[in-house]
Amino acid sequence: QVQLVESGGGLVQAGGSLRLSCVPSRSIFSFNAINWYRQAPGNQRELVARITSSDGSTDYADSVKGRFTISRDNAKNTVFLQMNSLKPEDTAVYYCHTVWRSIGYWGQGTQVTVSS
Repeated sequence: QVQLVESGGGLVQAGGSLRLSCVPSRSIFSFNAINWYRQAPGNQRELVARITSSDGSTDYADSVKGRFTISRDNAKNTVFLQMNSLKPEDTAVYYCHTVWRSIGYWGQGTQVTVSS
């Protein structure tokens, strides 16, 4: 079993910043990758960013490239999503996700609301 605990969401004005945190119940090196997804009302859940455990390589959705940065702190066993230049269309529930032993696990989600 894996638990993922997210934090850091909130309400921010357009152009502002937030940093989300994801703390898994196992070492981040237990997983091939840790992902951030988001889901806005009426929309499908979409992949926002990914960081691999082996070499820390990262991938981003086109909509957030240049504004969001995914990173990890090995000592704190935490994955971060730094979100800058936020836009109202970034408003969504953000979820941390990973796969362990072929089973996908999700965090409880954290709400991010960007006002115009």
